[in-house]
Amino acid sequence: MSVQTMRTEPTPRDAARVRALVEATGFFSREEAGVAEELVTERLSKGLASGYYFLFADGPDGGLEGYACYGPAPCTVGSFDLYWIAVHPDAQGNGLGKALFHAVAEAAAAQGGRILFAETSSREQYAPTRRFYEGCGCTVRAVVRDFYDAGEDKVIYGVQLA
Repeated sequence: MSVQTMRTEPTPRDAARVRALVEATGFFSREEAGVAEELVTERLSKGLASGYYFLFADGPDGGLEGYACYGPAPCTVGSFDLYWIAVHPDAQGNGLGKALFHAVAEAAAAQGGRILFAETSSREQYAPTRRFYEGCGCTVRAVVRDFYDAGEDKVIYGVQLA
């Protein structure tokens, strides 16, 4: 892992950097990348009141190598959602994704979290994502059939926090 720094505060330039990183993974549509960008903008305009918390992994050259976005699930006691986690393809395979996931889990626990949820698609393209969550200690908590499209389920993972 070649990350130089991990930080929690977004900067104005992070919105476009997050979009570019999400697009570079090849897993998300332009619309989804726009949502990722929008969450950074929302946090910049509303601060912590937005409910969006971030962890950014900057490389030695200052480029964004990975990031995660998470927050407390509204109307729950101690449930947190992992909205986004992505690692640039050039930085994959070195443990950065797991480091980001575990850092999010620790931060959520420190904020009173008791469980962290993450969701993904059942499409074959997302098999590596499902293996990633399982490798981070998550278990399948629910499957919502035909959620994204006919034959494409939403798979919801969860992990208990310390």
